Amino acid sequence: MYELIRDFPDQLDEAITIGQQAKLGARKGPYAHVVITGLGGSGIGGRIAAQAVAHEAICPIEVYSNYYLPGYVGKHTLVIACSYSGNTEETLAAMHQALEKGAHVVCITSGGAMLEEAKAKGLDHIVIPGGNPPRTMLAYSLTQQFFVLSHFGIIHGDFQGSIAKAAGLLRNDQEAIKAAGEDLARKLFGKRAVIYSEASTEAVCVRFRQQLNENSKELCWHHAIPEMNHNELVGWAGGDKGIAVVIFRHKDDHERSQIRMEINKEVFAKYTADIHEVWSQGDDRLGRQIYLIHLGDWASWYLAELKGVDPTEIAVINMLKGKLAGMK
Repeated sequence: MYELIRDFPDQLDEAITIGQQAKLGARKGPYAHVVITGLGGSGIGGRIAAQAVAHEAICPIEVYSNYYLPGYVGKHTLVIACSYSGNTEETLAAMHQALEKGAHVVCITSGGAMLEEAKAKGLDHIVIPGGNPPRTMLAYSLTQQFFVLSHFGIIHGDFQGSIAKAAGLLRNDQEAIKAAGEDLARKLFGKRAVIYSEASTEAVCVRFRQQLNENSKELCWHHAIPEMNHNELVGWAGGDKGIAVVIFRHKDDHERSQIRMEINKEVFAKYTADIHEVWSQGDDRLGRQIYLIHLGDWASWYLAELKGVDPTEIAVINMLKGKLAGMK
């Protein structure tokens, strides 16, 4: 796990090369909407990408992490199905629905049943490197989302430049980012983490929560501002010193949201002294999110070390999949 997290910047560079060499078919648009389907480590890339391009996408992009797709999916829908193993049963079910509805389906996978079907049916697809835990391959699945969205005319920005710059920043500042991750892990050790960010970058909170779940074997939760100001803030009446707050912040967060964050900190401080702000770094919006993703990944690894748990072990998920496989 250490090596896979360390190699994230190099993975981003390799992912760009894979995307540049991908052979995707002609556009079937105009598209009325885009639906990205995927779960866990396979699906988080789509969630991050959808938020990152919301300001420029020419149509709505929705993420579905389930067996089904929304009723509006049809011939004017671009569906991106992402399953790292190629065997995620929920994603395969959603992909089959998309095909039945006549949607334009693009697959992102390393192999399995999804790749076999994509080849057999002539579906657009991008193959990414296999053989590792899906959550460690985010660089590949995330980057390919942008290539698909760009190729089919949904976005037009210079995402390749943004990703390349981010990879360079992470590589050059790797030791400092590791140190920041270790420091955050020490602050979270023995606490229940509660993670917040501005709503436009909530997917980065989801990523960190998932990494704490799988790598650190920790229960935690997240919410987004300003939505949490209309519900969860009241719930802080039940807060206590066993909670550690992590706030992911960006200099381009909405100015009103930044004011809200400062007021929220005053509320949190009534119940816990552990309030930790993590400011992003980078040249642009996407790069700053990638920075926080990498820092969070390191924090989850160091927290696993502090707890003495194996960050690669996911026996309970494998047990669940095994039982489901026996019930077909």
